[in-house]
Amino acid sequence: MAIGSGAVDLTGYSIGTMDAGLTLSVPAFGLLVLASLALSARRRRPVAVFAAALVLAAVFNLVSPLSPGFTANLAVALYSVTVARGPAVVTAAALAVLPIPLIGRNGRWIESGWGVFGNLVAAGIVVASGVAVRRRQRELAANRRLLADRAVAEERRRIARELHDIVAHHITTMQLMAGGARANLAHDPQAAREALVTLEGSGRMALREMRQLLDVLRAGEEPERTPPAPQPGAGDLGRIITESRLAGMETRFTVHGRARPLPPTVGLTVFRIVQEALTNARKHAGPARADVRLTYGRDEIAVEVSDDGAGPPPPRGLPSRSESGSGYGLMGMRERVALQGGTLEAAPIAGGGFRVAARMPVTPGAAEGEGPHR
Repeated sequence: MAIGSGAVDLTGYSIGTMDAGLTLSVPAFGLLVLASLALSARRRRPVAVFAAALVLAAVFNLVSPLSPGFTANLAVALYSVTVARGPAVVTAAALAVLPIPLIGRNGRWIESGWGVFGNLVAAGIVVASGVAVRRRQRELAANRRLLADRAVAEERRRIARELHDIVAHHITTMQLMAGGARANLAHDPQAAREALVTLEGSGRMALREMRQLLDVLRAGEEPERTPPAPQPGAGDLGRIITESRLAGMETRFTVHGRARPLPPTVGLTVFRIVQEALTNARKHAGPARADVRLTYGRDEIAVEVSDDGAGPPPPRGLPSRSESGSGYGLMGMRERVALQGGTLEAAPIAGGGFRVAARMPVTPGAAEGEGPHR
């Protein structure tokens, strides 16, 4: 922008000087170059840059017999102030450019008057354009915030629904175990004791799940219009891997450590992370290969999904894959992992590709057999 504005002003001054039969002024050239260089700081200090452009334009009129009028540098500086500052500052800046043609005119009031009128029209056009762009930027920012809030709210509703289904599974198990213990209490105390032990474990897990559920449940939820589907877990990752391969992406799945049952909410979180990460890879990575790694630790579970595709450049105005953490899918992943007390990393890989990795604590002996739950 600085180079372009400087080129326009220097070209205009050169042509105007030759048409008027005047000699080119080296100081005037230097002032135009200085004004264009100042534009490089217009986003950080728009008012200071405008003030510098204004002063340089006034000095230019003193050292040059040819008035530049409303220069491109001055227009860009005024536009930057309009976009970045409030109405009072913008009005003062627009009025400040009007008397510039009066400086150094040596009594040529008619010519100067037309210059003031030209500056008035030019300043009005620049300010109107800046106000329109500023309003549009505010609308886009508000729309992005609204979309982000909706995405987070929708993900939380889905999390709450899934947790509700899992807690309902525990309560049903507790009810069955309690009935079995009561039926066997008289003639088979050992069977009753085993049922009570199972009932105790289910009760502890249901309490833990309920505490998590209370953190995400929202008031005023709309009623479900479709019956709930079985909730998947880590044992269902093979289905997601198969779907990814059928969709055309070469996907490798490896398991490290001794596989063991996971708590239903943890297993569901693992499943959703792999599902979302592979979906994003198919959308953005282009022709690529994906690797899914599931690692069972002593007291944690780690899942990592990576791909080696850079992907095509995003359309203008849309975020790229390198803007890690900004997508709505990543927001949902972070919500899920945070509920489990874990951490999630999402970032591009050096040399191309993208990586999503999550770690979640798992209390040894706290998990039940995992499979689809209703």
